[in-house]
Amino acid sequence: MDKQQASDQTSEPAEPAESETPGLLQTASSVSAAFFGVQSSKNRERDFSKGKASHFIIMGVLLTVVFIGVVLLAVKVALHQAGQ
Repeated sequence: MDKQQASDQTSEPAEPAESETPGLLQTASSVSAAFFGVQSSKNRERDFSKGKASHFIIMGVLLTVVFIGVVLLAVKVALHQAGQ
């Protein structure tokens, strides 16, 4: 192997394999974007081709529970501020 080939191999950043399932952050991001209806078609295609439905269902349920908790907290704070 000559010097040019060695430098080409070391200078390129390592990218994750294309066959990997989306990670936790990517799943949460996709579910959040879909939750609000603003998911890009590129991410949607990645999710349908490489993601597992169970991961998206679990993340969707968790984010729904968090959303309901935030709404309940906001209502409690508003009622407290109103003197109820």
